[in-house]
Amino acid sequence: MGIKTRIWMTGSLDWFGYIGEEEMFLGHRSFPNPPEEGDEWTTEVGDMFKIIDGEITLVGKTTPPQKYW
Repeated sequence: MGIKTRIWMTGSLDWFGYIGEEEMFLGHRSFPNPPEEGDEWTTEVGDMFKIIDGEITLVGKTTPPQKYW
């Protein structure tokens, strides 16, 4: 089953896609590759996504994950 959401990767390896009519940042390393049904992830800015019925869906927002150097 393929992903119905239009997605693309920039030259800096950032993933973007259209969620509805809005262009959204989908992540950098957090983006599942290859994306599959049921995958869930949280971006560096705290947006939470899940693939439901082949569509990438914004399911909520949270505080961004801590980065430990």
